[in-house]
Amino acid sequence: MSEFGKFGPLVGAIDEGTSSARFIIFKANSSEVVAVHQKELEQHFPQEGWVEQDPLEILDVVTTCIEKAVEQLISLGGSPKDIITVGVTNQRETTIVWDKSTGKPLHNAIVWLDMRTTSTIDKLLDSVPNKTRNTNYLKPLCGLPLSPYFSAVKLRWLSDKVNIINKAMKKGTCYFGTVDTWIIWNLTGGPNGGKHVTDVTNASRTMLMNIETLKWDPLLLKFFEVPKLVLPEIKSSSEIYGYIANGPLKGIPVSGCLGDQQAALVGQMCMQKGQAKATYGTGCFVLYNTGDMRVNSSRGLLTTVAYQLGNKSPPVYALEGSVAVAGAALSWLKDNIGLLESAKKSQELAEKATENGSVVFVPAFSGLYAPYWRQDARGVICGITEDTNSNHIVKAALEAVCFQVRDILDAMNEDCGIPLELLKVDGGMTSNALMMQLQADLIGIDVIKAGFTESTALGAALVAYWGVDGTNQCAPIPMTSGITYSPRISEDERDMRYKQWKMAVDRSLGWDQN
Repeated sequence: MSEFGKFGPLVGAIDEGTSSARFIIFKANSSEVVAVHQKELEQHFPQEGWVEQDPLEILDVVTTCIEKAVEQLISLGGSPKDIITVGVTNQRETTIVWDKSTGKPLHNAIVWLDMRTTSTIDKLLDSVPNKTRNTNYLKPLCGLPLSPYFSAVKLRWLSDKVNIINKAMKKGTCYFGTVDTWIIWNLTGGPNGGKHVTDVTNASRTMLMNIETLKWDPLLLKFFEVPKLVLPEIKSSSEIYGYIANGPLKGIPVSGCLGDQQAALVGQMCMQKGQAKATYGTGCFVLYNTGDMRVNSSRGLLTTVAYQLGNKSPPVYALEGSVAVAGAALSWLKDNIGLLESAKKSQELAEKATENGSVVFVPAFSGLYAPYWRQDARGVICGITEDTNSNHIVKAALEAVCFQVRDILDAMNEDCGIPLELLKVDGGMTSNALMMQLQADLIGIDVIKAGFTESTALGAALVAYWGVDGTNQCAPIPMTSGITYSPRISEDERDMRYKQWKMAVDRSLGWDQN
């Protein structure tokens, strides 16, 4: 260790989320944070249901976070030379297209929760053979249903609607990438030799990768009319992709990449088949490790790649359930309705809600994701009486997230036949103790909150470290023990409340007739 400074070898993790990005410097192969810098990211809403970000702003925020965290490291007596490698984790499905010779984006990034592609889905369903309009037509190949959520549908929209992109795709003068690809290409040189790569976890969210071969699938490319020339090379989650070209980390390898939900699975050390985690952020995502088995869900869940540790290792798969609106429901109560000063106040207000109001809130602002996959659903609030006040609505927003997690866990239990014994949780909303208790009550199993809040960045740091030092791969690292929430209500009460939730979901369906 003598060649390293006071902190020993270090690993940097770029964690690029929907609402902010951060750069965290960890002690290698540990959850100990040495320095961190975080910066907010702006979202743009050009029309109802449209969500965009500026790719250049994403890049600028990431490079600022790296510079500031490195400055912090130096002020603590460390050196950037001690950083042996960098990993990347990112919001998934968000779609970027840029000119490969100039590096200029050809359009704003279309963010994962954007719903503009509903009309594109209709057009694609018309091209399904035998006029079946089967949304699961491509699922045997890619593990995913046809939904506005995934990158290929966003890319097809850009090709159909933006002339400059259509021409560039035909000519092969542009590159497509999810956010990981955009960041790695720019970090490793951009137009001057940047590496145009993605990893298996991000590629498995595009609808273009074959879930078995882990290669771009010719049938999928043909279906979405995507030329292979524009696509990045698919790599494992843990290998050296290239070296940083400029800035304080010049010459350091980038050797790990995971989509954010897969990174949280690794960061929570759910490396055994049958372990699961839920991450509560803007949306909520539940991943269940199914090992080397690809479980084809018949209940609306996605088959996805959890990770692949090196290009000679087999992939590990997961079942995933996605909730579109989790923390976003609290943002809506704050910004649109004015019921909340800040998300942090939600616990205090919800605790004041009297028990005699059973209000149910289904926040289907732009449809429901797993296990329903209903684009026509819209938000409803049911059970309002003259006793209902704002506290009941806030509590119902918290319960809505918990009920949607229950929907997903029930589907996972039925698909896998092995009921989950406990649920590991992380993400911003887990700081709300009331909500975590509600979650345990409504699913009937223990909920274990990570003792460490940066599970996603830690996952990226671990796979990056394993990418340069394979000897320590998958060795469990010491983690701070977290808080366990155990169910406090009876099975009867749990079932009664869940039945009300299902009634409210029924009422949310079919509202959008377009």
